[in-house]
Amino acid sequence: MEGLTMSIWTLGVLIAVALAFDFMNGFHDGANSISTIVATGALTPKQAVLFAAFFNFAALWIFQLKVAATIGKGTVDPQFVDYYVIFGALVGALAWNIITWYYGIPSSSSHALVGGLVGATVAKAQSGAPIIWQGFGKILAFIIISPLVGMLIGGLLMVLVAWIFKNKSPHQAGKFFKSAQLFAAGAYSLGHGGNDAQKTIGIIWLLMITAGIATKDQSTLPMWVVYSCYFAIAWGTYLGGWRIVKTMGTKITKLNSISGSCASMGGAITLGLATLGGIPVSTTHTITGAIIGVGAANDVKAVRWAITANLFVAWVLTIPAAGLIAAIFWWLGTKFM
Repeated sequence: MEGLTMSIWTLGVLIAVALAFDFMNGFHDGANSISTIVATGALTPKQAVLFAAFFNFAALWIFQLKVAATIGKGTVDPQFVDYYVIFGALVGALAWNIITWYYGIPSSSSHALVGGLVGATVAKAQSGAPIIWQGFGKILAFIIISPLVGMLIGGLLMVLVAWIFKNKSPHQAGKFFKSAQLFAAGAYSLGHGGNDAQKTIGIIWLLMITAGIATKDQSTLPMWVVYSCYFAIAWGTYLGGWRIVKTMGTKITKLNSISGSCASMGGAITLGLATLGGIPVSTTHTITGAIIGVGAANDVKAVRWAITANLFVAWVLTIPAAGLIAAIFWWLGTKFM
């Protein structure tokens, strides 16, 4: 593909906006990885965010850049992308994240980014021609699949734990899981960093392809992009989004050290499998499904289904809402940039 030309200033500003989105992703979604250990009192809030931020960054050395490749070249045709599209996509995703953070709604930063990218690209092309349905369709399917898988694994882990510890007292089991839940939360934070940081890497990679300074070959992607994105999401997680911690940790169902461990590990396994498969799933959807699964395994009535229904509405709205905002900012970008 013949790269588009843009000034170094424009490229730098757009990369800065991408890293700002990545930071907001950590700030917004970091609550997912620490909600269980904060809700159960395993760590103080400050300890929890430092713990999660460390594992967010450590994911850099665990996972290959398969998710970045899906975002960078598997969602929309790069030939339709220019810096106006990238600008619209990033601002659309950022705006939706800020709106949902303000109201304490645990929506998906990942889907906001995908929706922004698709919305801005479709606005430019005036049709759905640029959409690569193999990649985008997979992302849409996993709006349903990832929470169901998280729910299934979380519920099964809860049943398995009940069987293994059937001859132990609640005090003995609880004592073991006070430590085990730290392991589970660490694993989940690895999955969060590995899946979500790569989405921003993919956007910057796509930007560099359109600028003509990188190609679809991963070897042309500078490592400073990778390190910067992992650092930004870890820093955002460290600063934390406490409004969303409350929703995830207490409003869906009541968690203790055992159910919190199973929820975190259920989410971690789901995220790990998706990241290894190069599927950009929502960490928010995954952990929500896992929390519902462990709650339902204990008692179906213990899950606040009305809260869950409201979350599902937010999930469905995220891609079209971010896409609409992105389309507006794409148009504004073409007029004023």
